[in-house]
Amino acid sequence: MVQSPAIKADQKRPRGETLARFGQRIAFLGFFFYAIFAPHSIAGSEIALGIATSGWLIRTLALRKTGFRRSKLDAPIWLFFLWTVLSAIFSAEPRVSLLKLQSVCVFLVFYLTQAILTRRAAVVLVSIMILSGVAGAIWSAGELIRGRGVVVQSIVNDSPFLKIRTEADQTGRAFQDDTTRLVPGDTVWRVGGTRVSSVSEIDETIRKAPSDKLLAISVISNGEHAEWPGITITSSIQQKPSPSGIVGGGASHRFRASGWTRHYEYFAEILQLLTQLALGLACAHFLNHGLNRRCKLATIAAAILAFGIAFTAMRTVLVAFAIAACFLAWRSARRSGTRVVVIAAIAFFLGFGGVVVWQTRAAHALQLDDASASLRAQVASVAFSRILHHPVFGHGMDAMHLHWTEWGFPGIRLVHMHSTPLQIAFDRGLPALFIWIWLVVVCWRMAARAERLTRDSGDTNRHGLLLGASGALTGFFLSSLVNYNFGAGIVALAFWWLMGMVLVLSEDTSRPESST
Repeated sequence: MVQSPAIKADQKRPRGETLARFGQRIAFLGFFFYAIFAPHSIAGSEIALGIATSGWLIRTLALRKTGFRRSKLDAPIWLFFLWTVLSAIFSAEPRVSLLKLQSVCVFLVFYLTQAILTRRAAVVLVSIMILSGVAGAIWSAGELIRGRGVVVQSIVNDSPFLKIRTEADQTGRAFQDDTTRLVPGDTVWRVGGTRVSSVSEIDETIRKAPSDKLLAISVISNGEHAEWPGITITSSIQQKPSPSGIVGGGASHRFRASGWTRHYEYFAEILQLLTQLALGLACAHFLNHGLNRRCKLATIAAAILAFGIAFTAMRTVLVAFAIAACFLAWRSARRSGTRVVVIAAIAFFLGFGGVVVWQTRAAHALQLDDASASLRAQVASVAFSRILHHPVFGHGMDAMHLHWTEWGFPGIRLVHMHSTPLQIAFDRGLPALFIWIWLVVVCWRMAARAERLTRDSGDTNRHGLLLGASGALTGFFLSSLVNYNFGAGIVALAFWWLMGMVLVLSEDTSRPESST
């Protein structure tokens, strides 16, 4: 029997090399799925990265090499991690902070990314992630047109929605008796984790729910989303003709877009990163090849993603996107006319986003004279004063959840600091903040330097991704000043993945690439 050349080649190839190639393909498959899920699902992203980790382990055992690269990022990364461990040990609530350390280990995504990806693979995966983000933005636009939930017109006096629990019963958590109520104009769009589009669907969900237990609800009020443990269901409520006690009808079109997630904040942050990467590719292709097909596709993708950011009505992300995009355009465009056109387009998206904020969010939101801006200012004021009490190791991650009122924070709702630098300084101390800034600056300089060196290399995609990465890091940092984006799991994964990709793309072009 005559064997094919491919079979003969496999027989000649060492067993370890064959197993390593298999592991590499599994790892790339995991990153392929991660690129699809990254803008939408933390669970999907973690499963995908678990597949990538399995492939990396197979390859590592076969070759007895991790594939890790030494870089200038190693020192700030490991110092930041070690300082975080020390802050947990010396925390005001060590048991709480030490348990939180598992979430800090997401930085390992940086090492996994740079061990698996090649420059060619990075281009493929970024393209897939951009397409996934575009799909989410288009879905968001369609959902805004279609509407969500049931708008409440009135509520009967004995409705369970007049006493909604806003805090779950958790040992050690304060404010367990905090309640709120629906008011006319609010929108109920999820009950018990299930989407609803009519009062009859709400009633049916209540009837099927276990009695004497909380039924979680999702509400939109003044354009803002609220997720609450919910209402207490009793058998007497379930036996009523209309258990909800709600009179309403029609869907709401006044809400903040969130793609296939329920978290518009995280969706906006991911879209900001992807928009900069798409814009970087568009600028690089225009610079080297004019308005070719790839330039047009990247421009269209960037525009759709920018509209997606606007639909989230995230003021801070909009401003961060605009500033970072202007920086990117100024850095890449050689002609002043091109710069003017790009900056004018960015100004249009910023203005469009302002209109969305005005129509969607509470009154005076554009003037920063709403409840959200007021709460941020109050929390920041208390946090600044508390940092001086524990400047070295901070108070410990999540320790404030057990001391909210005691430490002088306003109200009875537990929130974070709405600022990454402030949260890091409060939780882990000022040294941790300086290390984190050092990390971001080193990565940005690495991307900017490599972008400059590859500008005339002929590798347009590589140059475009590095250009986009420098813009993405700029936007991420600017947004972090007034958003705790580093504390959102799905955004943190994308941040560390981006840093790993920057390292791969920044390598000397003389380094040979391995096959994926």
